[in-house]
Amino acid sequence: MKILKRQNLCNSNKLKTGICALALAAVIGSTTISTQSYASNQKVDDKVKVQVEQDSQKQAAKKREQIASEALSALQETSNALKALDEGKTKDALASLEKATGKLEIILARDPQLAFAPVSVTSRSQDIITSTERAKQMVKEARKLLDDGKVQDARALLSTLASETVITVSSLPMATYPDALKEAAALIDEGKIEKAKTVLQVALNTLAIDVTIIPIPVANAKAILAQAETLAEKPERTEDEDKRLSNLLNAAEEEIKFAQVLGYGEKKDFDNFYEEIKVIREKTSDGKSGAGFFRKISGYIASITKNSQPEPRNN
Repeated sequence: MKILKRQNLCNSNKLKTGICALALAAVIGSTTISTQSYASNQKVDDKVKVQVEQDSQKQAAKKREQIASEALSALQETSNALKALDEGKTKDALASLEKATGKLEIILARDPQLAFAPVSVTSRSQDIITSTERAKQMVKEARKLLDDGKVQDARALLSTLASETVITVSSLPMATYPDALKEAAALIDEGKIEKAKTVLQVALNTLAIDVTIIPIPVANAKAILAQAETLAEKPERTEDEDKRLSNLLNAAEEEIKFAQVLGYGEKKDFDNFYEEIKVIREKTSDGKSGAGFFRKISGYIASITKNSQPEPRNN
């Protein structure tokens, strides 16, 4: 799955200390998946749910492999330096900054072009149990609330209209972080402790955030279509297998309709998907079989997923 990045550089001028992206305590050493699951979708069978969950875990695992232990150490040493300054221990602060700078130099020696050094990967899931028709009604209700100026009521309603897994990677921005540490060290040498503390706090609060959204209904449709493709390629299917193939195609289409109501993807992606579902039904009708029937529709699934990602935003 192609990942479209949204890199938010959270500045301490905009956010209170410790709030930027992930609290520092949650960032340092956080290499496991943190899952917040509200509900599971009852419209698909257990096999599909398991497959979708496994795929999400694999994506998160790949991102966790990118975490650099040196980057984590640099983040910890920066925090140690700030704590030492709070306690008036300037020598300890300088020692911590020296260690942090050394860790970052190791990272850059390996890859001088590295823009971001990952330090944390988290994953959370939110799913809504409702019908497609009810979801449509909820969207209409939210629009009416907005028209009536009831923004917060609309916001509360819209917050429930999500069915997704969100993988978040927090990284040190290598273009600015090492320089911030050097600047802080110079300020300490000059006796400008408060300025040094400010520089370090800004550095700690300036993490690049890379968000990947996996729409659960789209992932469900992908898993369902994989089952359908296996049946479509099988020659001399039984009557029960033909019925199952038809049901799978219907189920995949329903998942995509649900995804569309929730606003994942763009209209043209959905239109292409529905057209291709019709083509597949025609190609597999009356027991017909063959390979390659699902090539195009797999591409449309990928497009819907790609266009579900957050827009890049520069702060």
